Amino acid sequence: MNFLLKAARVIDPKSPFHHKTVDILVENGTITDINTSITTKNGCQEVQLENLHVSRGWFDSSVSYGEPGYEERETIVHGLEVAAKSGFTGIALNPNTLPVTDTSASVGFLKGKSQNNPVSLYPIGALTIKSEGVDIAELYDMQQAGAIAFGDYKKSIQNPNLLKIALLYAQNFDGLVMSFPQENDIAGKGMVNEEEQSTLLGLKGIPALAEELQIARDLFLLEYTGGKLHIPTISTAKSVALIKEAKSKGLQVSCSVSVHHLALTDAELAPFDSNYKVLPPLRTKKDIKALQQGIEDGSIDMVTSDHLPMDIEHKNVEFDNAKYGTTGLESAFGILNNIFGTEKAIYMLTNGAFVFGIENNPINIGNKADLSLFNPEGNSVFTKEHILSSSKNSAFIGKQVKGSAYGIVSNGKIVLK
Repeated sequence: MNFLLKAARVIDPKSPFHHKTVDILVENGTITDINTSITTKNGCQEVQLENLHVSRGWFDSSVSYGEPGYEERETIVHGLEVAAKSGFTGIALNPNTLPVTDTSASVGFLKGKSQNNPVSLYPIGALTIKSEGVDIAELYDMQQAGAIAFGDYKKSIQNPNLLKIALLYAQNFDGLVMSFPQENDIAGKGMVNEEEQSTLLGLKGIPALAEELQIARDLFLLEYTGGKLHIPTISTAKSVALIKEAKSKGLQVSCSVSVHHLALTDAELAPFDSNYKVLPPLRTKKDIKALQQGIEDGSIDMVTSDHLPMDIEHKNVEFDNAKYGTTGLESAFGILNNIFGTEKAIYMLTNGAFVFGIENNPINIGNKADLSLFNPEGNSVFTKEHILSSSKNSAFIGKQVKGSAYGIVSNGKIVLK
């Protein structure tokens, strides 16, 4: 199909149309014209939306669905529809399925399920077989099948030699290794941040040290082996400092932070609401300040929703027994826009594509149309009715958001709310 976006304000510093309000003509998936006024052609869908803004397509580096194995939480097809209506043209899908995504066949299954979808799905292959942390999975074969990185979701590599070998081996095919930042022996049976709040609530704590010790170890290994390492969802001030120092040494390390760690502290835990039970746990105001500063100075490469749908049977239970995770695709832009402003929010939602080696061209004539459509204005409160996901476990219910996503134009298709 062909589309004509009318009176769209472009937000893309690399585009010659940055900050200009223009019409954008998309034909057969390619931007064929950008001008102050374009006449609608026959068979061309005209799109006119209030205060329409357009940026390069947003990419989320950490998304979980359920399929295969946990379809009651979220299916791939519906999950991709949620991503599209939330403004995302691409998502990296975590391997926490049943079976775990640890073979080329399982990667191929995910690619097949998402074929011809407006949203591009990029599988993350498990780093170890069954994500058990014992033996390295078939990394090269998975990359050939379409995997863009390798990591065991929310499971740290406790054996340092295994991570060392993975970093060395992945260099043969320029693979990106991911390592979840938690030292399990330090974390113990903790489930929330070890601080004043955990003591007041009588909940077992996970000290910041558990994250920082693991990151320090992983960075030492990276310095020894070379290669590329991505550390997902950091959450403490010291973690930011460690990664900033590693980058100053020239190490190829990247990291992400989740939206909820930028916006929420462990004070949210007071009513024992399991929607705030996430991993890493919510930290303190000091940590939030350091994470936000890490975004401003470039120490942190990208923001992720860390979208993890969880069915009510695993959330509406005692806090100790509840599963970790919150949904986040639907609220990501509104929360970031409220904290950082539009241009910084867009940068953090698009920069991850470059780290993961995904093409993301500027908005210009002749380039592929991979566009997120949104309105950056308007304050509102995020409610349960705004949750599009099959599971409703959002930590942002009742929180202030600014602006909203309209949808996307991507892969020759358009999706609007």
